[in-house]
Amino acid sequence: MFVPLWMNLNIFSGNSPFPAGHSSRNLLNCDDWDLSPKEAIALQKELAGRVVARPLPSRFKIIGASDIAYSKATDRLVAVMLTFTWPGLEPVEASHLVSPVPFPYIPGLLSFREVPPLLEAHRKLIKKPDVLLCDGQGIAHPRRLGLAAHMGLCLEIPTVGCAKSRLCGEHGPLVLRKGRSVPLLLGSEQVGLVYCSRDGVKPLYVSPGHLADIESSKKLVSRCVRRYRIPEPLRLAHIMATRLRIDLVAGKLDL
Repeated sequence: MFVPLWMNLNIFSGNSPFPAGHSSRNLLNCDDWDLSPKEAIALQKELAGRVVARPLPSRFKIIGASDIAYSKATDRLVAVMLTFTWPGLEPVEASHLVSPVPFPYIPGLLSFREVPPLLEAHRKLIKKPDVLLCDGQGIAHPRRLGLAAHMGLCLEIPTVGCAKSRLCGEHGPLVLRKGRSVPLLLGSEQVGLVYCSRDGVKPLYVSPGHLADIESSKKLVSRCVRRYRIPEPLRLAHIMATRLRIDLVAGKLDL
């Protein structure tokens, strides 16, 4: 099982939600460490308090995009990480990893399933991204810790979530014209935007991860949109993940 970077963090205090005999520190450093859903939820609540909201850097050189494909036939995940120049979006590098599934599929706990292999794919990159665009939620999450926020904390870089569907929150009507958006609210808190990337198509759900805020996240996504609904870096990451999954099922890709 892959060990995420946050397993090295001593972040717990007070009454521990973990089994007897495990301190937070030795549990998070254990190579064969595993989390129950209850423990994962407790960790999310702890980590959510570490997420920092601030504008994305105005200047940077490399943007990354990540995606995951699941092969039911092999019960494996294919994690993909692509990098591009900014703002030109010229391809720089690609990496991937075929991984056993480290955590079951449970709504709201997706990051515990996808972050470990994505971190390994990130480690394979020679030129690391300055900003990472994730196919998933940022703080638009019941416990304010979606995949993008989790990845940002692990990598200690700015991250933005751009999802194709809503996980939580409510919003008003949206005119489906390119560039239009409405706030995504969770209770009284704005956790993101519902953003129309092309006229007449389904909107995207944009939310900041770590070291990002709502307005700069929207600007980043809008600058990444080209001919298609999905921002170009994420679209290409999805295409690569899908092709690798097909190759995996066909026996053309090593497990």
